[in-house]
Amino acid sequence: MKISKKINTFRRNTMRFLTRNIGSSQKTSKKIIEDPAAIKQILICRPNARLGNLLLITPLIKEVSAAFPEAQIDLFVKGGLMPVILENYNQIGEIIILPKKPFSDLFNYLKVWFKIERKKYDLAINVDKDSSSGRLAVELSHAAFKFYGDDLNENEVKPKDYLHIAKYPVYNFRNFLKSVSLNTSNKSVSKTDLKLSEKELAQGQKILHDKFENTKPTIAIFTYATGNKCFSEFWWKDFYEILKTKYERDYNILEILPVENVSQINFKATSFYSKDIREIGAVIANTTLFIGADSGIMHLANAVHIPVMGLFSVSNLEKYKPFGNSSRGIDTNIVVSKNQYILIIDEILMAKNK
Repeated sequence: MKISKKINTFRRNTMRFLTRNIGSSQKTSKKIIEDPAAIKQILICRPNARLGNLLLITPLIKEVSAAFPEAQIDLFVKGGLMPVILENYNQIGEIIILPKKPFSDLFNYLKVWFKIERKKYDLAINVDKDSSSGRLAVELSHAAFKFYGDDLNENEVKPKDYLHIAKYPVYNFRNFLKSVSLNTSNKSVSKTDLKLSEKELAQGQKILHDKFENTKPTIAIFTYATGNKCFSEFWWKDFYEILKTKYERDYNILEILPVENVSQINFKATSFYSKDIREIGAVIANTTLFIGADSGIMHLANAVHIPVMGLFSVSNLEKYKPFGNSSRGIDTNIVVSKNQYILIIDEILMAKNK
């Protein structure tokens, strides 16, 4: 194991030990929120830097915004992606960023924690109940109302989609609102949302038109993913040939390239490369279908509201699958025939064209 991994493992284990009892008494709280308009400053904590995990909290941000429309919402996260993701969200205040590598930037790391401790909040929310840093941030916040992300009604029957990482924070937050005597929504959980502007969408359309110079709809593929989530070159080359044979007459095929600028099909398809996630999102938003393994870009495609076929081999399908817009999550350990994928693609395209 590398030194950096050992340090991170030690840090996580230490944080879990130190925060193991934080929030354990919240269920006995008798406080109520008498007027939602009195909640002016809210802190949402998700100290994570990954694109997918940050996009997956946008349904909760929309839920909190709807519950407290007069409030300003600060975010506690890692890395620099969140300001980009939330560029078009109206109620966002300060985005407090925790350094990715605390031991190499110790001063700024400690400075962030002191900022949370000093700033006054009416409500602090931890997104992931298993996040030690998120629970600690809520505890340090001095907020009048604190929600640590736990399920406050463990014995009640859960919605069928409760296990999804974008959804259970919303369901748990709704139970928290009940615990402080506020009405809650019965609507379906909102989709993840990059909130692209009309200008961004038009630019994405122009980029796509310049790539193909025709009016055919486009199928986007993303052949990369991190670690063992990435399918082999053999798998992708075989799949691409079948995809091309079936759809090339009626559809353009565009490969979205990762920041590493690599391709599992050796760049055989027309490709698009950018480091700007909003530009990537705008291009994908103008396609008719996205196909790719579980990754941040898959979640980005889901957040621009086009059909997504997510390919899952090791990740928890029920926890991370794309949802809405006729999207499908496929367990590739069960669905093994490429012809089965074609049938699923046909189903998705038919549902989109209805």
